[in-house]
Amino acid sequence: MEVRSNTTAEENSPVESAASRHRRSSSKKPLASPLPADTTSVSQRLQKELMALMMSGGDLGVSAFPDGENIFTWIGTIEGGKGTPYEGLSYKLSLHFPPNYPFKPPQVKFETTCFHPNVDQFGNICLDILQDKWSSAYDCRTMLLSIQSLLEEPNLESPLNNYAAELWNDKEDFKRMVHKQYLAGEAPAPAS
Repeated sequence: MEVRSNTTAEENSPVESAASRHRRSSSKKPLASPLPADTTSVSQRLQKELMALMMSGGDLGVSAFPDGENIFTWIGTIEGGKGTPYEGLSYKLSLHFPPNYPFKPPQVKFETTCFHPNVDQFGNICLDILQDKWSSAYDCRTMLLSIQSLLEEPNLESPLNNYAAELWNDKEDFKRMVHKQYLAGEAPAPAS
């Protein structure tokens, strides 16, 4: 039985063609990543979103950055819109991106106490794009702008805070409560 190598006559030739050398060198395998391939693509997507947020320069009163070295956990900031009960206030949010992001939404919570019809006492947010209306086309900036918009235009049909929903129509009392909670509030206790 004769054993033959997988090399071609061209490769054994002392004068190897440039095309042959290129084919062999370009067939090298990519460097292994310490993360699974799907997690690596999520990480790359999040890095692109971070760059886009940084390039926007915090326009429109939203910003977000990774919390330390973990690209899957971010801290966001939303400024209250002009002419709203939240004007002049700055809210901190936590964003936790799942390994299957952007196909599943991140978990987003207010860390700063926020008195709002669609935010509960623990900072959970009732917003359709963070649940059943999520699309992989959304990005971090879109989410933050949507939450900022929710501050101005709550969905009173599905409140998480019934008292805030009832008080919404009394603008002065509502604004007073927003500021009272904001100034007196501590960050909500982490969920156990």
